[in-house]
Amino acid sequence: MNAANAITLSRFPMLFVIAALLYWPFPFARTLAFGFYLATGFSDWLDGYIARHCQMVSNFGRFMDALSDKILTLGLLILFLTLQILPPITLFVVLLMLGREFFVTGIRLLAISKSIVISAERSGKIKTIVQMVSIGAFICAEAIDYDFQFIPYSGALAMAMYYFGMLLFIVATFCVIESGIHYAMKYRNLFDG
Repeated sequence: MNAANAITLSRFPMLFVIAALLYWPFPFARTLAFGFYLATGFSDWLDGYIARHCQMVSNFGRFMDALSDKILTLGLLILFLTLQILPPITLFVVLLMLGREFFVTGIRLLAISKSIVISAERSGKIKTIVQMVSIGAFICAEAIDYDFQFIPYSGALAMAMYYFGMLLFIVATFCVIESGIHYAMKYRNLFDG
């Protein structure tokens, strides 16, 4: 296993670290969760950079990079539902996102069975970036709200960060629909026969 793939796979355990920190009621746990989330986001850029510049690009890396992003984002969104960071009505949006990810992964697996490797499309990358920034805003809002109450106007800042995350969550919903349709149209020939 090369270095780029090892960094990609590190995002799986990071989901559990971030989740544990958001659950633990000790001081600055949520701030640590935000720090780990930023490190995880940086690793998403770093693995691609290393793979491209050190000629370590592989089919495994392409597939696992996309899969690890899906597991991280969906895992955290489900966690947000259980912690009531996201309101219950957003369950339907999270299910839509989950369905889109299974659909696109299914297309990728079908393509692999025909010896075709599908890299992430631009629409999918935009969707992932918007989702990840939205998730980061939610975690940041939690950190401010719980860990920095001693700062003047921290409540207002936490609320502003939360609504920024919610705005991006809504934008991500439209990106999910658009990119799902894009993949379905572009790779519809895979369903023939």
